[in-house]
Amino acid sequence: MGQKGIPDWLNSSLWSSNPTSYAGDRFRGSSPKAPTETLKPESPTRAPVPEPPPARRSPPRSPRPQPAEVPRPEVAPPALDPSPSSRFSPEEISRQSQLLAELSKKVINIEEVRRLAWQGIPDGAGIRSMVWKLLLGYLPDDRGLWAQELEKKRSQYEAFKDEFLVNPSEVARRLEESAGHQYEELEGGNSGLLSRSEITHGEHPLSLGKTSLWNQFFQDTEIIEQIDRDVKRTHPDMHFFSGDSSFANSNQEALRRILIIFAKLNPGIRYVQGMNEVLAPLFYVFRNDPDENNAICAEADAFFCFVELLSEFRDNFCQKLDNSVVGIRATITKLSQLLKKHDGELWRHLEITTKVNPQFYAFRWITLLLTQEFNFADGLHIWDTLLSDAEGPQETLLRICCAMLILVRRRLLAGDFTSNLKLLQKYPSTNISHLLYVANKLRGPSAG
Repeated sequence: MGQKGIPDWLNSSLWSSNPTSYAGDRFRGSSPKAPTETLKPESPTRAPVPEPPPARRSPPRSPRPQPAEVPRPEVAPPALDPSPSSRFSPEEISRQSQLLAELSKKVINIEEVRRLAWQGIPDGAGIRSMVWKLLLGYLPDDRGLWAQELEKKRSQYEAFKDEFLVNPSEVARRLEESAGHQYEELEGGNSGLLSRSEITHGEHPLSLGKTSLWNQFFQDTEIIEQIDRDVKRTHPDMHFFSGDSSFANSNQEALRRILIIFAKLNPGIRYVQGMNEVLAPLFYVFRNDPDENNAICAEADAFFCFVELLSEFRDNFCQKLDNSVVGIRATITKLSQLLKKHDGELWRHLEITTKVNPQFYAFRWITLLLTQEFNFADGLHIWDTLLSDAEGPQETLLRICCAMLILVRRRLLAGDFTSNLKLLQKYPSTNISHLLYVANKLRGPSAG
């Protein structure tokens, strides 16, 4: 044990951030952060990563590439994944080859995929899309079932689009055409126009009935407008999501459709501001799948994986549960307790001495799954760990958030309310491998 009841591995300068100044505002916290705070030079290039615990098996689902309705643009902005193999460490090269070998098997060992992906999926391997789909249970472990399962899911998504994205006027027109056709047959070829008495009350734009398509349409308008605003603000620093190109516009439209369909299928939650930030990494990774057919079907795949991911965090988005034992406030309290357990001195300084309420910074950390605290590439690395942990993403997320506090403990202990709040709301750049290493250490017993 080191000073003040803190383990030796935590007292090491390896985990102390250099208290130099940091800079750079972010647009809604989403633009890449300038490398402002780094770990001490003594730190190794990659921290050792302990073996993760045995993984749980995800419920299988499956895929098959399906021809797309919209051709992929001829020139797409480059993905973040590709990078020269010369920049890979021997560990990353070994892990990549192990992952490729496992993914090539007829029946994939999901636990082994979790073990390897938990340490980070090497950039440039082009397999993150496949691995995430396996980890989220969208693809079953039997490759022979992929084609059938993907066809079923992608067809189901097309049906959702037909059902939930059609304007009521189009539905009314179809009803009129159908009824008019029947009327023609009965009347021997008259005009086919519906008489006024045949237009039901529920089909009238001024109807306030609960079953009225138009009434539901007007109720949805406010949510759709919010989705539109948020989608346009998604990662404004990335050409993939932002700009005037047809490629960026098509990606924004895909995000918009996914979020609208999700809101209509989940009336208990609907749409909560910020869901676009959680969806963005999924869609980005799937849209950059090196398999052309999979890339074209990224929208459908991202929808189902988004649903699966949010099922783990559903209660954090439900406002009615905010003050319950499963709501977002309870989750933030768990983070506070985790910090108190592992670093009582830092907990007392933050919450008792400087009175920094964890809700001031942790609400965004938790609800947006850290998508706003790091640059996009580092965020993908963090998600590799989140999605692959056997205990589920929420517990892993809380450990990572606690590790974020511990990594800047020296600056926090020296700071007051204002400086600490500023630091935590604009978290400094850090070594992601070290961060995940510390988070994994927090699985162990408390610091005392």
